[in-house]
Amino acid sequence: MINLKINGQPVEVEDGSTILQAAKKLGIFVPTLCHHDILKPTGACRVCVVEQKQGDWTKLVTSCSSPARDGTEIEIDSEAALRARRVVLGLLMSRWPNVPVVKELAAKYGVEEPLFLDEEYIEPEEDACIRCGMCVRVCREVVGAQALAFVDRGTERIVSTPYDEVSPDCIGCGSCAHVCPTGYAKIVDLYDAPARHSEIQLGPNTAIHIPTMQAIPNAPFIDTETCIHFKTGECKICESVCEPEAVNFDQTEEEVEFKVGSIILATGYKQFDPRPMRQYGYGKYPDVVTGLEFEKMNCASSSTGGKILCADGREPKSLAILHCIGSRDKNYNAYCSRVCCMYALKFAHLVKEKTNAEVYDLYIDMRCPGKGYEEFYDRLLHEDIRFIRGKAAEISSFPLYEGEEGKLIVRVEDTLTATIRRIPVDMVVLCGALEPQADAKEFARLFGVSTDKYGWMIEKHPKLAPVETASDGVFIAGCAQGPKDIPDSVAQGSAAAAQALQNINKGEVELEGFFAVVNEELCSGCRVCNDLCPYGAIIFDEEKEVSRVEEALCKACGTCVSACPSSAIIG
Repeated sequence: MINLKINGQPVEVEDGSTILQAAKKLGIFVPTLCHHDILKPTGACRVCVVEQKQGDWTKLVTSCSSPARDGTEIEIDSEAALRARRVVLGLLMSRWPNVPVVKELAAKYGVEEPLFLDEEYIEPEEDACIRCGMCVRVCREVVGAQALAFVDRGTERIVSTPYDEVSPDCIGCGSCAHVCPTGYAKIVDLYDAPARHSEIQLGPNTAIHIPTMQAIPNAPFIDTETCIHFKTGECKICESVCEPEAVNFDQTEEEVEFKVGSIILATGYKQFDPRPMRQYGYGKYPDVVTGLEFEKMNCASSSTGGKILCADGREPKSLAILHCIGSRDKNYNAYCSRVCCMYALKFAHLVKEKTNAEVYDLYIDMRCPGKGYEEFYDRLLHEDIRFIRGKAAEISSFPLYEGEEGKLIVRVEDTLTATIRRIPVDMVVLCGALEPQADAKEFARLFGVSTDKYGWMIEKHPKLAPVETASDGVFIAGCAQGPKDIPDSVAQGSAAAAQALQNINKGEVELEGFFAVVNEELCSGCRVCNDLCPYGAIIFDEEKEVSRVEEALCKACGTCVSACPSSAIIG
């Protein structure tokens, strides 16, 4: 440990710490435009210059790259340091007078005019690149991709990819945008469209995360598909900052097998992706968001702090909520998703509660089947929400009339008044369908459970056995069976748990009275029945080279009987 004084205050830091780190420990602000904690300091911008004194000598040093020395005294805002800082900021203002971070620092230190003024070299954009090099360094030193570099010299110097083309070395990690102090580095798609609502993050946005809030065990893990280290072999920042040394990149996945008597399938759902419905402009217009994105925006833990904001950061003055996006539509999903009407009503209530925006609710017909649901709908009818019965035809940004400039135009047929309406709004919320998980059918097949044409798992009986399946000991709950809201999912989950416990407490299983039998004398060992049995009840005896039926699994469906070429199976 070493001891020094900063602005007259003593501080003790570890040997090897920089002056900037020591100042941060005391809570003293030091300006900088080229420093980030994950990068090796270089002192390139010279804005962090401070005055260092030791004995009879005094000199100006960059605080981010100069090590703290034992017994030295540091003056952060001495007259010499301020004078040097103003010169640097004046030069920066000469080139980038409109960049907010430069303007703010210049105003803080009393620099009102550029030091030199040459119109040829001024870059007027607010998000212009100030050539700090942080994006280049993070790509090279931390990520290891080396997809960015400086091109040319002097006033012509810029940051670019090789030959100014899409670089195959870029892994899309976003580190350059993360460290960029001006916002010049952005994450865009192939069509140069900015990411939708940068404040919205659906699910984990880092490679290390806990899968869900209720995950068991409740411990973080490394997603190898998104982790920079597993793509380039570099980074390892998490390992260097983890004090318990819990990060282990050498761990591998392992499969654990154990026998169980009951299984509950609760696969959940995925929300319908509205991109194929191009008429709604999702992905094209930043202020067209999905229900889940809007829900996240309203969450107090989001980066907006629960505020409802447009993509440019302003509060919307008008907002449209569209029901049944991908639901009750033969082109996508013909079924009703059940939850959309009620969460759309909740959104309308939240918008009225948090903003002064006009709310337009566009619906086909309102479905409020739960306890207290109709009463909530009736309450909203008195909250000055404009309900329009009709499904929106399209969303565009092309203005035709006064007041539509800069707005999203929702075209809809109002079926109550038999008119076509154009509704200009600032934001649109798409209430998308609930769909089965992408691998639901393969997952169900693994457990011998049937699915419908959409991928929802089929129960044993819709009324008498709503959580049981045709496979004994396998139960379904929640949105594995079909679209459900939270109360129904909780009720079905409790029912499935009770059924599973019932089997465990009984300790024995009562078999069905009917099952198939293989006549081993007639069986040729062709194994046709093994592949066809939907319940996995037929196994092949390698010693006898014949198939036989496990009575406990057989449901006497007759599939094997009809398919056996030698008529060796009887039901």
